Amino acid sequence: MPHLAWQLALVYCAAVWGATFYMVKDALAGVDPVALVGWRFLLSAGLLGPFVVRRTGRGGLSGRMLKDAGLLAGLLCVLYVSQTVGLRWTTASNSGFITGLFIVFVPLLMLVFRSESPTPSQKLAVVLAVAGLWLLTGGVKSMNRGDAVTLISALTYAGHLLLTDHCMRAGHDAVWLAFHQFWMTGLASLALCVFAGLPLAVLDRGTAGVIVFLAVVPTLSAFFLQMYAQKHVEAMRVSLIFSLEPVFAALFAWTLGGELFRPVSAAGGALIVAAMAVSELSPREVNA
Repeated sequence: MPHLAWQLALVYCAAVWGATFYMVKDALAGVDPVALVGWRFLLSAGLLGPFVVRRTGRGGLSGRMLKDAGLLAGLLCVLYVSQTVGLRWTTASNSGFITGLFIVFVPLLMLVFRSESPTPSQKLAVVLAVAGLWLLTGGVKSMNRGDAVTLISALTYAGHLLLTDHCMRAGHDAVWLAFHQFWMTGLASLALCVFAGLPLAVLDRGTAGVIVFLAVVPTLSAFFLQMYAQKHVEAMRVSLIFSLEPVFAALFAWTLGGELFRPVSAAGGALIVAAMAVSELSPREVNA
């Protein structure tokens, strides 16, 4: 599969994740946010079950596999829970901007843990993406404790991206890695619900349908494509492509969600797209 095709696969991931924002917002009337995460990931693990059974002898039960999958699941849990809890005290626009700051944390974590510094074109791309994100979401209008909690989700987003990059280049089987990551994330989320006294029930069929969709499309298909694509596309470029997620979220909100179109937000989206083009000037490629 050509390098460009893998990048387009990552664009698909960003589009799918962006499309789910307005669906999840409506579904939260029928299920607790943390329970939604739990049921979504457990269902994804169940759907992967038949494929896992046929993949014996691929290191699926090795200590290294279980350890790495556990770390990925832990990051996913913290990401989703911190973002949800943060929304209790902050606005959706603040949450969107702060979560999007993962594109800043990725090069910082790469420098700390890999001693890798982004190229000049990648640095410029990050600046353009952050500026575009500010225009798209409205930036941070006032700081509060919700913003501080949401910042954790941005950090764990970056950590999950880089750890996925490490796991796939280490030769882990994608099916086993996804399976363990999904069931661990699902059980951890439901356990958190029980511990915190949060309801586990799904109140209506419409909400259940949304959970099934989330389990199949943005979880199964998108996470799989992300893992395979990260064998071929460097982490810095992946992060920049994923910064398109709020752009797609805005596009779906303006069209299917019926929200008011804002020219300033559109300009922000254009800047993020420009960041994608600038990142292509980087000479660094991934050989796989």
